[in-house]
Amino acid sequence: MTKENRELVLGGKDALATIVDTGNLGEVIKPLSREIHLFDTYVSGTMFIKDTSVFEGLKRGDKLLLQREENKFDNNAILVMTEGKAKLGYIPENDNLIFARLMDAGKLLCGRIKNIEPKGTFRVINIEILLVDF
Repeated sequence: MTKENRELVLGGKDALATIVDTGNLGEVIKPLSREIHLFDTYVSGTMFIKDTSVFEGLKRGDKLLLQREENKFDNNAILVMTEGKAKLGYIPENDNLIFARLMDAGKLLCGRIKNIEPKGTFRVINIEILLVDF
């Protein structure tokens, strides 16, 4: 077995050299990950966002960050944010139990915008929830 067969090779370099050169393990893992579609839902609570400029520039296909949040109203609260970490709202309480359990177990979930519709003074943001698998 040759050295190339025993090691992960990226761009002609082995994985360890890539990590050392870039200092970024994420760049090594990224080609090995895939997103698995789990569920379609919407972002709840957009009408409570004070700075509505966060909605400007959002478009179909944008990736969203999902983060568990301690919340006195919902033990399974999952915050939905832009990639720049601007708060958009939450996964609806009726939909979040299984996803909260997955996240609490260490699984990485993210979202992606499917559609945005203006609705009066707020926006309906339809999203898909994805499991990032390595």
